[in-house]
Amino acid sequence: MVTRVERSYEYVGPGDLLRLVRPEAVGEVVESIADFTAWVARTPSVELDEPFTYVVDLSGYIRLAARRSEHVACAAGQRVMAAGEIAFDKRSSEGWTVSRVSNQSTGYCPDLSSWDAVASALDRIGLSHPPAFTEQVVFRRCPACAELNVVKDGFFACAFCDSDLPPSWNVATIAPQT
Repeated sequence: MVTRVERSYEYVGPGDLLRLVRPEAVGEVVESIADFTAWVARTPSVELDEPFTYVVDLSGYIRLAARRSEHVACAAGQRVMAAGEIAFDKRSSEGWTVSRVSNQSTGYCPDLSSWDAVASALDRIGLSHPPAFTEQVVFRRCPACAELNVVKDGFFACAFCDSDLPPSWNVATIAPQT
């Protein structure tokens, strides 16, 4: 059973990256541990040492692509329930586990609450994982100039116009105040 998340995220990144959405660039859907094992077998071992691009699609499945892939391409241009980077570790007695996972996607700018969709997708395929994002990125859109910001060190001020950023997620496309 898929856990439904109330929030999904539209692509909010640069429009020119939408041209990267092609059938051959779409992330691989992983529905089971067998799918994951087959994906690992096809992935060059040198790539397994790096994090991968992931999205959780609206069906609750995780899609995986090479690290330098754009999230919007991995998601076939569709809305997602989560997006970020993920790394795996092979422990001989336990099999594969998720060693690191983030919500770092400047194309979708998912809120930290998207963790629930990630955890659900990983539980569904039987991969053990941390209890939360190991790297948390806080995204906000400036209400004054509409620019996207990454909040650093808890400093909620726009890097472009120095206006205050809201405490709650607000990245969905909005027009600047006049």
